[in-house]
Amino acid sequence: MERFSYQIGVGEDGERLDKWLCDAVPDLSRSYIQKCIKEGQVMVNDLPCKANYRLRVDDEVLFQIPEAVEPSVEAEDIPLSILYEDADVLVVDKPKGMVVHPAPGHYSGTLVNAVLYHCKGQLSGINGVLRPGIVHRIDRDTTGSLIVCKNDAAHRAVAAQLKEHTLNRSYRAIVHGVIEENGGTVCAPIGRDEKDRKRMAVNEKNGKEAVTHYKVLERFQDYTYIECRLETGRTHQIRVHMTSIGHPLLGDEVYGARKTAFHLEGQTLHAYCLGFMHPVNGAYIEVKAPLPAYFSHLLTVL
Repeated sequence: MERFSYQIGVGEDGERLDKWLCDAVPDLSRSYIQKCIKEGQVMVNDLPCKANYRLRVDDEVLFQIPEAVEPSVEAEDIPLSILYEDADVLVVDKPKGMVVHPAPGHYSGTLVNAVLYHCKGQLSGINGVLRPGIVHRIDRDTTGSLIVCKNDAAHRAVAAQLKEHTLNRSYRAIVHGVIEENGGTVCAPIGRDEKDRKRMAVNEKNGKEAVTHYKVLERFQDYTYIECRLETGRTHQIRVHMTSIGHPLLGDEVYGARKTAFHLEGQTLHAYCLGFMHPVNGAYIEVKAPLPAYFSHLLTVL
């Protein structure tokens, strides 16, 4: 059973427990969270609470997330582009259009289905049967490097690096408009969009700390090729942050223009570099995923 523990901060004072958990654990639906609260799997200050409980500063929230047991996930012989592998970790280059882990509507053809076959079931079980070995994820239409852990010890070590912001994660992206400065930092909290729960947004009231560093790699007539380095890892962080400063990602139909002059399938975002301390021997490992063909071609066209 996965345990989620958090202390409420000033910016979250007065928020409903169920709404706050939806933002904190975006993979779970609000109805499922309300069911867990009703069944006593959520405690506030070691006491059960109702879904409409209003959180207070310094409240301690403990959510014991039940292990996913249904549906079962089948191993599938799907080719993987492997960037690095040893007995403890696997780093893959995820292609565009592939979902990382099973979810309603996507119970096959996911990265998890592929790594289950490749690793013969030898994956960390910390995140349950739907997300074995998965420490972090990237969006369906984002390409590039993603680490998978083969055992629980490796999973805990890599997850700790993720929490402490010591994983080196840099992305390549193409954004609308010409960025005049050579680089900068966007420091703006991200949370659910209050007008559309399916979107994320800069949310000063209920958002969580989010920091993205960017630098310009090349300028074109109407676009800019940039590198982004994540200091935190919020859902859709780069997409939301770049939109917030007036430079949405090219191809991003959720946060940017719905139509572009190019035939694209989702945002031009690539997880280029992933650096981490090996969970067993402590050596620093850095892996780079080459730009996908569509991305390189687009740069040539621009």
